[in-house]
Amino acid sequence: MKTTTQSIEQLSINTVRVLAADAVQKANSGHPGLPMGAAPIGHILWTEALNYNPQNPDWPNRDRFILSAGHGCMLQYCFMYLTGYDLSLDDLKQFRQLDSQTPGHPEYGLSKGIEITTGPLGQGFANGVGFAIGQYHLAARYNKPDFPLFDYKIYALCSDGDMMEGITSEAASLAAHLKLGNLIYFYDDNHISIEGSTDLTFTEDVAQRFQAYGWHVQVVPDGNDLEALYQAVKAAQEETTRPSLIKVRTHIGYGSPNKADTADAHGSPLGEDELRLVKENFGFDPDQSFVVPEDVLHYYREIGKERAKKEEQWNDLYKAYKAKYPELAEEYELVSNGQLPPGWEEKIPVFPAGEEKIATRKASGKVLNAIADNLPHLIGGSADLSPSTDTDLKNYKSFTADNREGRIFHFGIREHAMGAILNGLAVSKGIIPYGATFLVFSDYMRPTIRLAAIMKIRPIFIFTHDSIGLGEDGTTHQPIEHLMSLRAIPNLVVIRPADANETAQAWRVAIGHPGGPVALILTRQGLPVIDQEKYTKATELEKGAYILSDSEKEPDVILMGTGSEVSLLLQAQEELKKESIAARIVSMPSWELFDRQDDSYKEKVFPKAVKKRLAVEAGAVLGWYKYVTDEGDILGMTSFGESAPAADLFKKFGFTVDNIVKRVRKLVG
Repeated sequence: MKTTTQSIEQLSINTVRVLAADAVQKANSGHPGLPMGAAPIGHILWTEALNYNPQNPDWPNRDRFILSAGHGCMLQYCFMYLTGYDLSLDDLKQFRQLDSQTPGHPEYGLSKGIEITTGPLGQGFANGVGFAIGQYHLAARYNKPDFPLFDYKIYALCSDGDMMEGITSEAASLAAHLKLGNLIYFYDDNHISIEGSTDLTFTEDVAQRFQAYGWHVQVVPDGNDLEALYQAVKAAQEETTRPSLIKVRTHIGYGSPNKADTADAHGSPLGEDELRLVKENFGFDPDQSFVVPEDVLHYYREIGKERAKKEEQWNDLYKAYKAKYPELAEEYELVSNGQLPPGWEEKIPVFPAGEEKIATRKASGKVLNAIADNLPHLIGGSADLSPSTDTDLKNYKSFTADNREGRIFHFGIREHAMGAILNGLAVSKGIIPYGATFLVFSDYMRPTIRLAAIMKIRPIFIFTHDSIGLGEDGTTHQPIEHLMSLRAIPNLVVIRPADANETAQAWRVAIGHPGGPVALILTRQGLPVIDQEKYTKATELEKGAYILSDSEKEPDVILMGTGSEVSLLLQAQEELKKESIAARIVSMPSWELFDRQDDSYKEKVFPKAVKKRLAVEAGAVLGWYKYVTDEGDILGMTSFGESAPAADLFKKFGFTVDNIVKRVRKLVG
């Protein structure tokens, strides 16, 4: 370790402990125990392990720190303030308050230096695997001999709760398989969860579990032993073929005479009386709060300045790299700034109308492979379902332990981890990630989808086998409520295209969509390709809903739908003409995109004067009432499906031209 006196180190660590306890007490809410117990780990991270620049927290080759145990966020906030990030002592005093920079769990985009929003336990652990994959992939594409542009590491602090969550097991297994030696995780082994001792539910040997996965595992018996922590970090940094777990025995609420090693230090303030005892225990004035000794602040700020020199060295390296490899540098600057290569859309295919039907999942695969060459930063795969989801890039190889440049990902049957890994990739600038599974399994991914929407990042989620149309697999695999549940997530754009050309346009929107994730909802069964010459072109999909086919006169009824049901509406329109019923057909692939349009466009598509409306979608009906009005009707699913061929199921549940016509007759009287 660097030669600094133990006294300043110990005073600095104790300052963090007291600051954290003060902030939680002032907020009258929070978790003081983890920061108090894990302060030495934080000290080693910010003084010895991490490469960072407090003045520019986003420099590309910084090490990433993830607080998977997000409830202990005062630990991170304290070290960010002390080392010179744009976070003040007043911000610490506003912990958990409205509009503060210090919310109850770290939030990406709110404070510079927070790498990702973790929230639910286990998410950060799995996010880190995405970060690690991203680092290796960027290095494989851009690093050159003598130019190690990207060699950063990913550090995380995890809790007992993280180790219990299933997502952690999924991600840990994959990380070891991929030999992600750039991962260094601390396990804050304090033996306490909210209900009490972890012995209530958790008695496994975590170290042996991770050794069985294939991790490099070290155990530090005393979390206050700075030298042991330092040596463990050093050994982990030298390990390059296995992810590292450092299991550290800590004491939650360390320094609290009556609440250390108890659940009382986990999820609530210590209380004024106990906080006074803590301050006395560490030699602080119990009558003062938020005290930072001048020499402690100077000590940490100088370390922050020293760490900033790492970026200066990297900037010199990048300048020389740019001179030698200008094309690669130009590409990286473009994609890392969120821009797209000029002309990438030119490769989007147009599908001709004809007799051959094509499933939108198959159309999606054709689009992916058509645009892949022009989008080198588009990478992804599926949860062991690529033959079914059609997500392989045919001209590219797989990402493996031996080929970091591969663009096809094999997540295995790990949907939950896949989502979190995609989020980690999405915040690794220079990568657009996608991941695929069946729509019914989006249930496993809901926390990660929600977090992506909160962070306003843009992974692309591909969900195929989108309705009872998947057929024989039956009720367990036929999604009913899933479309509506995804639509309920704020800031998630859900697109269910009606045919191959709408699918192509859905990809155009998804690739260029800023400020949030996109979910593509695709069919297993083949669908007719809607004639682009006869009907409105699919480019209108970007508006969310559009008049696909209008009536010759003022419409008597508006028929709206998504996905596979739209072609039924077009057929029904022809039948209704024979009965002199004028029907407007609206394809409505994305509610979210449509709701963003101005009032004049909405009125154009859905005139208030036309109140007779029918929505048709092979999913739950909840939500459609917003568009059909009180005088309208909905043809949807109000039960689970059955196991049978798709055609039989559509007939049984009323998704036929005859039934649509019958429902319209009833509407218009």
